[in-house]
Amino acid sequence: LKPLTGRVALVTGASRGIGKGIALELGAAGATVYCAARSSRGGFVSDDRPVAASVGELTVEQTAEDVTSQGGKGIPVPCDCADEDAIEEIIARIRSDEGRLDVIVPSAFATPPKLADAAFRDDFWKQGMEMWDCCHGVGLRGTYATLLKSTPLLIETAQKYDVRPLACLISSFGGQAYTFNVAYGVGKAATDRLARDASAQLSKHDVDTISLYPGVVATEGNMEMDERGEWAAASGGLDLAKAETPRFSGRALVALLTNPEYCSENSGSYQVVSELASQFDFTDVDGRRAPSIRSLQYLVPNFLLTDAKIAEMPAWQRGLATKFRDEWTPDYLLPWSVFSGGPPPEQTS
Repeated sequence: LKPLTGRVALVTGASRGIGKGIALELGAAGATVYCAARSSRGGFVSDDRPVAASVGELTVEQTAEDVTSQGGKGIPVPCDCADEDAIEEIIARIRSDEGRLDVIVPSAFATPPKLADAAFRDDFWKQGMEMWDCCHGVGLRGTYATLLKSTPLLIETAQKYDVRPLACLISSFGGQAYTFNVAYGVGKAATDRLARDASAQLSKHDVDTISLYPGVVATEGNMEMDERGEWAAASGGLDLAKAETPRFSGRALVALLTNPEYCSENSGSYQVVSELASQFDFTDVDGRRAPSIRSLQYLVPNFLLTDAKIAEMPAWQRGLATKFRDEWTPDYLLPWSVFSGGPPPEQTS
């Protein structure tokens, strides 16, 4: 049997991006996955973020079929993941059809305005309330609604099946350090606080919460932005060529679910995908293991010794600097107290 055979998951935002990557890895581990998102063959298909035609269909039906092809059981559930009534209906269906719920992954997130240019990183007073409403509507409110509506069934599952269900909330390093803009960071910090405070009430019911931190992720939308030449301005120059795939986050979640003692001991905490990869010895789909964003192996080439900065050095220093950056930089993790001290220096191209 696969490690998650018999387990039931709900993943929102499952038609694309990190949500889809997680759904596929849960399926590969044998889980039954309810794939929820707005985009469906039967109606609305999101065009908020352009993607290349080669990406193919991005609907809940396609994700569910892919989950099944991976060895799990995918069930498509078209819905607006910011609508608590819609979430409640999904939970009622899961209760009726499955009788249990082992993991929830609220991954739905609305596309922020002005994402395709540097205005995404502008001063908050120039962005207006639109940025706040976008980052906190589907992303934060939808996460809270999903956790709220699913908790009774998570508790029942723990009691009935002697397991520790997990609420895996999708956050980012923006919860700890300045990232992109004010509204984005506040939303991610709130997600972290939600995981921590919910754990204070759920631990006694044997339900765990984790706030999961992917790194820079090569989602379908991000790859298309890079192809159009928009990624550098919007991200501040982050290197998408060395990014994680969406399935890397899914492998991190499978590692957590197959190590319930770890989840119990660390319930309410934030966990970094790439650091979990080192701890539980898994890699991305291409065999790589991207460094953590707080690792020197990430920070040195992206901020301290960029190609542009090396090019400005005297000729005799360039080779040594490149060798240090590419071969000698240790995988040392900055303490969170240092990493969260403020925004990184602006990158140059």
